[in-house]
Amino acid sequence: MKINTILLIAYFTFCFAMLQAQTPVTFPLYGTAPIPNSKPAENLEKTEVNDWKIEFTTETSEPTITLYKPLKPNGSAMVICPGGGYSGTAGDHEGRQIAKALSEAGITAFVLKYRIPNDRYCVDKSLAPLQDAQQAIRLVRQRAAEWGISSNKIGIMGFSAGGHLAATAATHFEQNADPTCTDKTSVRPDFVALIYPVVSFREGIGHDGSREQLIGKTPTLQQVAQFSNELRVTPQTPPVFLVHAQDDWVKIENSILFYEACLRNGVAAEAHFWAKGGHGFGMVNPVNGENWMPTMVKWIAGL
Repeated sequence: MKINTILLIAYFTFCFAMLQAQTPVTFPLYGTAPIPNSKPAENLEKTEVNDWKIEFTTETSEPTITLYKPLKPNGSAMVICPGGGYSGTAGDHEGRQIAKALSEAGITAFVLKYRIPNDRYCVDKSLAPLQDAQQAIRLVRQRAAEWGISSNKIGIMGFSAGGHLAATAATHFEQNADPTCTDKTSVRPDFVALIYPVVSFREGIGHDGSREQLIGKTPTLQQVAQFSNELRVTPQTPPVFLVHAQDDWVKIENSILFYEACLRNGVAAEAHFWAKGGHGFGMVNPVNGENWMPTMVKWIAGL
């Protein structure tokens, strides 16, 4: 009886530890500091299930980051940017589900709820998402030791327009998107994963809705070039993992052009292209049933 009691206590202690390890913690992205590039405005954020049965959060003006810490961290970390055409974020199947899978694989995951570009609460809406992505990388790197993360194993990934944000973070790290930021912590991600991403804003390639949400209906040629990330790849761009289906309405050329730019610049890149699969499927291709997550986890381990 005594042995059984000891075993029972040990079992519940283990279960509690597992629960604690997998309980996500959400906190303000900028802590108690003012949110940069923001205007005073009422917080009108709301989360609903849309017509496509997808949980969708809109009007995000106060960015947050949610930590998913594994029971046994392997030292790698990933900042996750859900998609939503820069009009909202699909925080479940492109956020929480991804974070849980990464955490189960030993990767410390962070779901970034970045600001949705809006003139109502942003001084310059085109810079707000990138400022948030850079702050997320900066924060994870600053607290890496606390969270069991290697400071040189911090990646960023994104889906659809969140993929555009991740690609922007991977190609715009030379300077802070927030000109008032004097922190010298590197905001260069060590690797990047782009899942059916919007990469380009060039005519005939990029996604018009995402472009309009970020840089407006009549952007200048300079703005289009600035946010067409296939044009900004250099030898310093971090290694890239790409997933895209040929029948996606976000044209597969977005991923192909980025992949080709990586090849030209000697950047390690791995691409998984399918004939069918559509858009917005999250982890599992609905046509062929393939789950790209285990492949990506192996790719990260091999970097």
